[in-house]
Amino acid sequence: MKITILGSGTSTGVPMVGCTCRVCTSGEPRDKRSRSSILIETAGKFILVDTSTDLRKQAIRQKIPRIDAVLFTHSHADHIHGIDDLRGFHFIHRQIIPCYGSKETLALIAGNFSYIFKGMESEGYAPLLEAHVVHRPFRLFGKTIIPIPLIHGSSRSTGYRIDDTAYLTDCSAIPAASRAMLGGLDTLIIDALRYTPHITHFNIEAALRVVGELKPRRAIFTHLTHEVSCLDGERLPEGVELAYDGMVLGTE
Repeated sequence: MKITILGSGTSTGVPMVGCTCRVCTSGEPRDKRSRSSILIETAGKFILVDTSTDLRKQAIRQKIPRIDAVLFTHSHADHIHGIDDLRGFHFIHRQIIPCYGSKETLALIAGNFSYIFKGMESEGYAPLLEAHVVHRPFRLFGKTIIPIPLIHGSSRSTGYRIDDTAYLTDCSAIPAASRAMLGGLDTLIIDALRYTPHITHFNIEAALRVVGELKPRRAIFTHLTHEVSCLDGERLPEGVELAYDGMVLGTE
């Protein structure tokens, strides 16, 4: 299984519009962060986690040839507003892509983008996605996908565990029942927004506490703001590192 970090940035991306801070003006490529998403490659299939605002740019940069399934974590704009970019794949492959997520997440996405699921024949839009509500482990392309319920401020999001890797973006707490599903991890990719506290996200200090409790072999901090320079990764404990766009984990 191969995982590519398509985007490692927060909702504004980095650089942030109008900002002239040291990170936003950095010439270091790892400080250029598009909105958070990952791509999972397994058995010749491509699984996209979230349709980020920057999906088109990410897909072109990584030369993604097709999308065979989509996992949604939640319905916030930076994680779904690239959904229309799936049309390019449909023009080539003419396939409706299965997508998975919680009942609440899929309902909100379908409410905002009904044509993505139903099509709009009079306007020439074909259906692009077929929704599947998940609340327990399910099989996909020979892998068991485990949805991990997370707390995201006053709302909820869904993380996913595949084999010994977990992706937990956009979370401020992990319920006890979910922590029980996160033992024995090799790799944990987790929300670590910034240094200062935030009501709906783990900051770096809180993410380090989670790493200390779950004890994965490797932890990767993602969904980063311009408070965090890529060079700050040098100060993190052994086994903990900062994500960057294009980062590849594992091999297919």
